[in-house]
Amino acid sequence: MNDKIRFSDPARSDMLQRPPLLQSSFSTTKPLIVTPTLLRRSDNTPESVRPHDSGSGVDSQGNEVTDPEHHSDRLALEAEPNLAFEHYDEYWRKVHGPKFALAGPDTQNETVLRYDQVHRLPSGPSSSFSPPYRAMVDDEGRLLADPAAHVPPYRRPSWDGFAYIAYQSEEDVEETLAQEQYAKRIVADEQTVFRKVTRQLAREYIIIPSIRHRDPFSLVKIHYRQDSLSREDFQRQWLHEHADLVVSKAATKEYVRRYAQLHSFSMTQEDPEGEKIDGISVFSFDSLNDLEDYLCTEEWAEIEKSEHSIADAQASEFWTSVNYSVINRLMPEQATEK
Repeated sequence: MNDKIRFSDPARSDMLQRPPLLQSSFSTTKPLIVTPTLLRRSDNTPESVRPHDSGSGVDSQGNEVTDPEHHSDRLALEAEPNLAFEHYDEYWRKVHGPKFALAGPDTQNETVLRYDQVHRLPSGPSSSFSPPYRAMVDDEGRLLADPAAHVPPYRRPSWDGFAYIAYQSEEDVEETLAQEQYAKRIVADEQTVFRKVTRQLAREYIIIPSIRHRDPFSLVKIHYRQDSLSREDFQRQWLHEHADLVVSKAATKEYVRRYAQLHSFSMTQEDPEGEKIDGISVFSFDSLNDLEDYLCTEEWAEIEKSEHSIADAQASEFWTSVNYSVINRLMPEQATEK
């Protein structure tokens, strides 16, 4: 280990800001303000495929690697492309998360009510590869003798995860982001591990509250409204008629442990790509099998039909994630007033 690296001890910043060590007490039925921060990891993808933010995707000296496709060996996060995804996933949870949670001499995070890291899980369902899964067979129903010639293409979603951070008010968001420690050190860390960050402001409506808010898996759906609807009309129908339909289904009662809608209304920075997103759904589950079984029900097909009447199915996407609770001061979680 590099002798110059010091880890806070005995602070255990990755544990002190959530139960059981943190005794949470705040609870509300009012919509919280969240910053659903969608993320793309630092890698050597061409700029034409995955644009990156100016100043992000840096080398070990903190300088932007403007052409990572041809200079991946310079990326500070991981110079070996074969390890890039694994190293990103580990770094975000085990290094970046504790940095954000640490209450240091220049940083206060009491305004952060909840911070979940939502890591995209490629093995789970996505909009490009959804269950039920079927074995590849020939015309006679036998397994293929040449599977290497028939590997289905991998269609990578637009994002590699999102930071799900909740506050009581917009003022609390501004206070947190304005801290010098945050602006200098947390943002510098973001520029190391991510190539793009789109930080929205959204109102969180919890339709089905979690009993414990430690649900391990989520289905994340990113919504773009139909052209015929205004954002306000989309969000109103989504929150009322559509959410009521979701809750009414027996399959939802059986499988879904938490259901939240994040209603976008602004951005924390200028970002033409992020500004187009009208909302994010988060469905949480006890297991991947429960998630897959839910998506295979006839009731889910009805839910998707309803959703496609207000959201653009081609522009929108969904993917599976594993959830890590970094900060949690919300207990018990309650359904939000509409």
